[in-house]
Amino acid sequence: MKQLKLGLSMFRMGYHIAAWRHPSNQPDGAMDLGYYRRIAKIAEDAKLDLLFMADELAIRGQDNPPGARQRSSYVAELEPVTLLSALAPLTSRIGLVSTASTTYSEPFNLARQFLSLDHLSGGRAGWNVVTSWGKEDAANFGHLALPDYDTRYDRAAEFVEVVRGLWNSFDADAFIRDQASGQYFDPAKMHQLNHEGRWFRVKGPLHMARSPQGEPVIFSAGDSEAGREVAARSADVVFTAKQEFEDARAFLADIKRRLPAHGRAAEEVIVMPGLMPILGETRDAARAAYDRLQELIDPVVGLASLYDRLGDLSGYDIDGPVPEPKDPAFRSRAEVMYRLAQREGYSIRQLYLAVAAGRGHRTVIGTAADIADEMQAWMEGGAADGFNLIPTHLPGALEDMAGLLLPELRRRGLFRQEYEGRTLRENLGLAPRAAVAA
Repeated sequence: MKQLKLGLSMFRMGYHIAAWRHPSNQPDGAMDLGYYRRIAKIAEDAKLDLLFMADELAIRGQDNPPGARQRSSYVAELEPVTLLSALAPLTSRIGLVSTASTTYSEPFNLARQFLSLDHLSGGRAGWNVVTSWGKEDAANFGHLALPDYDTRYDRAAEFVEVVRGLWNSFDADAFIRDQASGQYFDPAKMHQLNHEGRWFRVKGPLHMARSPQGEPVIFSAGDSEAGREVAARSADVVFTAKQEFEDARAFLADIKRRLPAHGRAAEEVIVMPGLMPILGETRDAARAAYDRLQELIDPVVGLASLYDRLGDLSGYDIDGPVPEPKDPAFRSRAEVMYRLAQREGYSIRQLYLAVAAGRGHRTVIGTAADIADEMQAWMEGGAADGFNLIPTHLPGALEDMAGLLLPELRRRGLFRQEYEGRTLRENLGLAPRAAVAA
């Protein structure tokens, strides 16, 4: 029987925009290793496949609407690869996945960084490929403006291939380390990259042994045409934000359809939509838990969360219709929010309340059986291979998942009792990738 693959999005104090104000939360948790260690332990004890950390390269917005910035917790966070490296010796089976931008990184440094995490964790590292969308990011990296969409994705495609080539600098058995003979490695099993492309010239090799899992697992989250092509060519796991079953099914089918052109089979890529489960022993209890968080939303923070994706809405009536997004930098997530507003007839105010929890990801409120029903239907209906679970607040929402939802999924045979392997690739059921030729 096919089972779900499940990750946890470990985002500061939780994904809900008022998460830090929840009375069970640790308000300074975003900067505290002990806080993340507690979350990692709960997640690993629950046998989740992976911890995923998004990354921000700037503080978003220009305090618009006025007063929003000082009320938001999105101004302080740890660098995720450093944090995951600190969690590596505190965990043993769960995958450690971080976002890193191809627009504001260099392939050699990134390849070295993630392969180091992979060795430190015994083969549990993953890289989520993004091209970055925030205009504020550019100013922190010496750019006058965000590079255009086509430039970002063209660079990303080459970037990923360079990184994979560097990860294949040595064969798995290249390091002999024979103390008696004095031979440390076999030079015939070292491969110089000598890459010369449009964006990068990288000689190589990367001075690091091959990954314990062959290569770190590559994740991708792009929903645009170019993003889907990068995913089909290079990703092992694809994240996506889908509100509706049919949209999710069409997305999964499209990703799988593209794979043969890149010499890949359907089972080589796992598609994991984001899902925010809000749980209760009863439906009324689940609704009450949701309502408690909604009551903590500061209106200016709610509006600012829309400005980040839809652009400045200050010239529009807050109780009027949501305007169509015009800034191409925002693309896929903005379109998800706009379609939601169109489908439900939401005003701007109603939209920020609706997306305050999942921020574009599907939110389901109910009992463990209710949510398991939906997850099972999506998997069996071809809309998901698994889910990236989005907690409203941490660790409380994770504790609800571990105590209510996962036992129900196990009762149905939809989720593991124990980890199958020691590496992330093994636990995801992914075969080793074919080496990229140097």
